[in-house]
Amino acid sequence: MNREKEIERVTLWGGGINVALTAFKFVAGIYGNSAAMLADAIHSLSDFVTDIIVLVFVRISSKPQDLHHPYGHGKYETMATTLIGVALFAVAVGIFIEGAEQINLWAHGGVLTMPDRLALWAALVSIVLKELIFQYTVFQAKRLESQALRANAWHHRSDALSSVGAALGIGGALTGGERWAVLDPVASIAVATIIVKVAVDLIKNGFQDLMEHSLPAEVEEEIMTIVRAVPGVVEPHALRTRRIGNSYAIELHVRMDGDMPLRQAHDKADEIEKRLKEQYGEHTHISVHVEPR
Repeated sequence: MNREKEIERVTLWGGGINVALTAFKFVAGIYGNSAAMLADAIHSLSDFVTDIIVLVFVRISSKPQDLHHPYGHGKYETMATTLIGVALFAVAVGIFIEGAEQINLWAHGGVLTMPDRLALWAALVSIVLKELIFQYTVFQAKRLESQALRANAWHHRSDALSSVGAALGIGGALTGGERWAVLDPVASIAVATIIVKVAVDLIKNGFQDLMEHSLPAEVEEEIMTIVRAVPGVVEPHALRTRRIGNSYAIELHVRMDGDMPLRQAHDKADEIEKRLKEQYGEHTHISVHVEPR
């Protein structure tokens, strides 16, 4: 099974669970009288939307190079990662506002509706299922080196955290009675804050790649070490790096003996390319400019 099909399979598993959980949470939120559970249901719905985003963009990003995309379509997967971050941020803001309104109502003497045990059971089921699908997705993301899958895994984890907050709030309200009903919206605000942190990290990383941000300093130093190890190659410089989806693009200049035959210099440039691809994968884009020493 190729990489694209494996990513689709992992995403479809998560999507199926999201559909089931979304329906269950909406029912539990409505009949269980829980604002936190309804917010959690909306979060699960956003999870399903991001599953669709991953499926669409990964399919596009897997297309081979063509006349108008000589570096391939890897940026589409980066774009999917960024969109997932934006979706997460929007969901977190919505949950935060809803929780703040409930707390404001309680602070001004309003009576909050007590949640039902059905909402608590929905939260507990969601925690277990979403944590399992997070662990599975993040494992596959590392194995398949997929940014979009990794982002989607954290969307699953944020939904699990959201359900933890809902369970604490609902459980606290059920245990303490009506005067503790405010724990329901308080928990949702705490969870929203966590989700915002995850969303900002995803958006930041996505924008860095879209804006051609260089690879980490330790990766660039590793590249230079690999190049210096090729016999006859000296003074690698003018290194430029960036990420294209899950692949690296590496451009650099090297110096060789000015009297070296062209064929030999070409072979050494090929050796540099071979060693870099062995380290960073066959889809690495490499450009080596040779200068006489």
